[in-house]
Amino acid sequence: MDRNGRDDTKVENGYDLEDDHGGFGSYLFGMSETVAKQSTEDSDAFKNPSLSWMIGFLFVVIFLGLFSVVPLRKVMIIDYKLTYPSGTATAFLINSFHTPAGAKLANFLWGFFQWFYTAGDGCGFAQFPSLGLKAHENKFFFDFSATYVGVGMICPYITNISVLLGGILSWGLMWPLIDTKKGDWYPADLKPGSLHGLQGYKVFIAIALILGDGLYNFFKVLSRTLTALFFQLQRRDATGVLPIADRSSPETSRISYNDQRRTQLFLKDQIPTWFAVAGYVAIAAISTATLPHVFPELKWYYILVIYIFAPALAFCNAYGCGLTDWSLASTYGKLAIFAIGAWAGASHGGVLAGLAACGVMMNIVSTASDLSQDFKTGYLTLSSPRSMFVSQLIGTAMGCLISPCVFWLFFKAFKDLGTPGSQYPAPYATVFRNMAILGVEGFSSLPKNCLYLCYGFFGAAILINLIKDALGKKWARFIPNPMAMAIPFYIGPYFAIDMCVGSLILFIWEKIDKAKADAFGPAVASGLICGDGIWTLPSAILALVGVKPPICMKFLSRGTNAKVDAFLGS
Repeated sequence: MDRNGRDDTKVENGYDLEDDHGGFGSYLFGMSETVAKQSTEDSDAFKNPSLSWMIGFLFVVIFLGLFSVVPLRKVMIIDYKLTYPSGTATAFLINSFHTPAGAKLANFLWGFFQWFYTAGDGCGFAQFPSLGLKAHENKFFFDFSATYVGVGMICPYITNISVLLGGILSWGLMWPLIDTKKGDWYPADLKPGSLHGLQGYKVFIAIALILGDGLYNFFKVLSRTLTALFFQLQRRDATGVLPIADRSSPETSRISYNDQRRTQLFLKDQIPTWFAVAGYVAIAAISTATLPHVFPELKWYYILVIYIFAPALAFCNAYGCGLTDWSLASTYGKLAIFAIGAWAGASHGGVLAGLAACGVMMNIVSTASDLSQDFKTGYLTLSSPRSMFVSQLIGTAMGCLISPCVFWLFFKAFKDLGTPGSQYPAPYATVFRNMAILGVEGFSSLPKNCLYLCYGFFGAAILINLIKDALGKKWARFIPNPMAMAIPFYIGPYFAIDMCVGSLILFIWEKIDKAKADAFGPAVASGLICGDGIWTLPSAILALVGVKPPICMKFLSRGTNAKVDAFLGS
């Protein structure tokens, strides 16, 4: 559930709410006996939470994401110049405490003001049907989120336009058309979240588009690296430059002094690539040997295959997060559920194997995007990349201990945890388990034509990138980005409108006073993003102590309003 109470929206402030790194409310608790009993299938396949195995599991998998992204940090931060809005926002707040302070206070007060009107489900300013009730039903509305507006001010124009185009293509055209095929392409009586129905198209088409774009860029970087290495081996005085962290940028003379200084420091205090590769291989070996003892259903060769493909998927997630600030770790986790679950099969513990594989994949790709955000912050604040990496290692190790302990307290304190209707029903745990049950049936269980549409969008993502590379920089900036287009396929386009409003604000500001817009625009955007985060803590405390908003503000159609008035007057 998102901050506005929408159960079907799973991304907030750049992070996927199904992705809590430990997965305590999703895949991990989905293994428990409590959740297993709620299902009619494979109810005997369960593994109850235990503090020892949860801590051990996190320690042997979560660090892999950190080592997987280190060799490609220069590609994402310097060569591709990815934005990483949250990392950029943090950096600007560190570098300047003037304009953002006002923006932070204004956004904090705005969040506080909105809270008063959210007393029930579907209440508040975020439910305002600014583009009409039918558009709101298809998630086209202004969200009144200063965070998304701030992200829009930081992200390039083409990124925001790509997100909006993706939302129009999916929620404006495709999903309404596929919905008309209900009863033909998929059963008409399915629940809204069933992957056998419309939700299956949303999830897997988004995955196909993301993988097409991410893998294209991953292999483009890999091919350039191998080509440069070949020429360097053939001719030691070759000018080919490997696009990895250990090499300096060949275009430093074309950038500003500040960027030259940042690039110089970013490349000076190095984490050797050999160290990152050796660390990944060593942890992967330990993990491959250890995890089958924690989850006997997860065979060592399943784990080995995951670790072979994980760096490419970690790059995809870090690349997508750099473009739009959204980490879609749970999307990659769902892919692992289906792939490993189908491989294992129901008779060989495919449900638990799929959920465990989901955990492995989610932890790797989420920590990779987190570290990339930190590298961006370090780049802009002239901080040592090595210090950032070591700090992330320490923080991750602390999380491996603290997070399971906090969950364990909840698990022991609330005996009805995960039970429908209780104070903490853990709905995502049930969702992930149902996905695992579906996964053991294989991709053939997906709704009609879903796989063909996935093939088409995977190929379309590659084709768009080929066209962009063929056109050159002058015209490529007008070609939409497939990764950015894919995100609203899954979560809806409502945030795209907020981001485009942010772009519009910056565009008008640049027309009025370009110098001030360039100087203060990122700082104001950073204040808007971080101000929303400041209000999150007080709102969480109010919820924990049982303080509820006093007012519910809802928006009704004329006909519905007449019925409500008639009912109240009777």
